Amino acid sequence: MKFVRSCGTLLHPTSFPTPYGIGDLGKSARQFVDYLEDTRQSIWQVLPLGPTGYGDSPYASYSAFAGNHYLISPGLLADKGLVDISDLEKGIQPSLTKVDYQTAYAFKDELFRKASETFYSNAGGEEKKAFDTFKKENKKWLDDYVLFMACLNHYGKQPWNTWDEKLAKRQKTALTSFKKKLKADVDYHYWLQFEFFNQWMDLKKYANEKQIRIIGDIPIFVDHNSSDVWANSKYFEVDETGNRLLVAGVPPDYFSATGQLWGNPLYKWKELEKDGYGWWVNRFEQMFTLFDAIRVDHFRGFDAYWEIKATEETAMNGRWVKGPGKKLFETIHKKLGELPIIAEDLGVITPSVVDLRDSFNFPGMKILQFSFSGGATNSFLPHNYDTSNCVVYSGTHDNDTSLGWYRTAPEAEQDFARRYMRVNGSEISWDLIRLGMLSNADQAIFPLQDFLSLDTDHRMNYPGTTDNNWQWRYTEDMLFRIDRNYVRELVALTNRDPRVEQSDSNIVELEAEEPN
Repeated sequence: MKFVRSCGTLLHPTSFPTPYGIGDLGKSARQFVDYLEDTRQSIWQVLPLGPTGYGDSPYASYSAFAGNHYLISPGLLADKGLVDISDLEKGIQPSLTKVDYQTAYAFKDELFRKASETFYSNAGGEEKKAFDTFKKENKKWLDDYVLFMACLNHYGKQPWNTWDEKLAKRQKTALTSFKKKLKADVDYHYWLQFEFFNQWMDLKKYANEKQIRIIGDIPIFVDHNSSDVWANSKYFEVDETGNRLLVAGVPPDYFSATGQLWGNPLYKWKELEKDGYGWWVNRFEQMFTLFDAIRVDHFRGFDAYWEIKATEETAMNGRWVKGPGKKLFETIHKKLGELPIIAEDLGVITPSVVDLRDSFNFPGMKILQFSFSGGATNSFLPHNYDTSNCVVYSGTHDNDTSLGWYRTAPEAEQDFARRYMRVNGSEISWDLIRLGMLSNADQAIFPLQDFLSLDTDHRMNYPGTTDNNWQWRYTEDMLFRIDRNYVRELVALTNRDPRVEQSDSNIVELEAEEPN
C-alpha cells in the first residue's frame, strides 16, 4: 500500500511521564498526541502492546493478541469511579527518566484488583452488555489467555510446560477444573483486557480525530511461555511435553559477533498452511483493530529464517530455512484486503526478500545511522533511495540515540556525515531529522530521544542483552524543550503534513472553513 507523505515520532507508551513509575494511556498520552498535532506531525509509532514477560520486553509477550494491562491508567480508573483518589496516592513516585517496573507492578496489581472488584459489584446494564460483547468478539484468543494468566500466577510465573501435565497438555478435564478453581483470577483478567482495550481505543480515537495515524508493531515470533504456544502447540516446534526443539534468532550481525539467540519456538509452517494460516489471519485482524498501520518486525523471516537447535548456547550454529513467503501474505490479502504494512527489512537481505516485499508493495525501512559507512553507494543514503515507498528513520528502538551514535562512531563516519549534510556535528540529532525530512521517503519517523537531542543514557534497547532495557521515560517538561517552531517549519518545507495541500508557496487547508 502506498503511504501518504508524512512524518512522526517513535515512542512507546511506557515512556510517558506519570506519577506511577511507568507510562500509561491517560493524561500524558493525550498530551503527547496534542504535541504531535501542535507540531503538525501525523504519525505515532509504538512498539508491541502485548503483556510483557521476560525482561519486560515488548517483544517477549504472554500473548500476541492481548494488551499490556500495566498500561492501564489509574487516573482514568478514578475518573470512572472504580478507585478512589486516595488509592492513587499510594503509588506516587518521583518523576524519573527510567521505568521502575517492579514498584509500578506491585502498586498496580493491588489497585487493579480493587478496581476489578468494584466493576463486578457496581457495573450497570450498559457496562455489563459492553463487557459481554467484548468477551464474545474476542473469544478466539481471550478465553485461552485469561486462563493461561490465571494458571501462570498460580504456578508462580513458571513456564506452562512445567505445570501439571494434564493442564500443560490441555486435557479437557484439567481445563474445566482449573477454570473453576481459579475463577476469581480468570474474571480479573477478563476485566483487565476489557479495560485496556477501552482505554486504548479511546486514545486511538483521540489521535485519529486529530488526523494522527498510529503505527503498531507485530513481532514475527511469539514467546514460548505464552498463551499462544500453550493453546496452539501444534503450530510450534515443541515436543509433546512442550519443550522447545527449534528456536529463532539471527546469525552474527551489526549488533552481535555471536548472533542473537532469541529463543522463541519456530513455527511449523506446514501445519499452519493446512489450516489456511487461520492463526496468522486472526492475528493481523486483531492488530488492525488496534492500529492504523503495522510494522512487521523481522520481515525477512517470512522469506527465510535462521533455525537454531534449542540446545545451542549462541546463534552461531544455525541454518537458513525457507519460510511461507508469498503464500501467507496472499492468504492475508484474500481474507482481509490490502493492508498498510511496513516491512522491517533490515539485516541480511537477499533478492528473494526484496521480491517478497515488493510483490505486495510494502515499504521498507531506511536507517540514517547506517548510511555513513561504505561511501556514496551506501543504500541507506537518501540519494540512493530508488523509490519513495519507504520509511526513513534516524534510528529505531534497537539503535543508540543519534547523539550517542555520533559520539561513538568511527571518525571516518563522523567526517562523511558532516560533509554529506554540510554541518559541523554540533546538532547531529537535528541534522539527521532534517535529512530524513528532506528525503523522498513517503514517511519519516524519528525517536523522541532525537527530537530531545539525548545521549546514550536514554536509549531504549541494547539488542542481544536482557538487562536494563525498555526503561527510558521522558519527564513532563521535556516536550516543552523541543523547538516546535522548527519542527513545524520542517514539516511545511518538506510537504509532510497530509492535512494540508501545498500549492507553490502557499499552504491551503484541505478542509474548508465553515461559513460565518
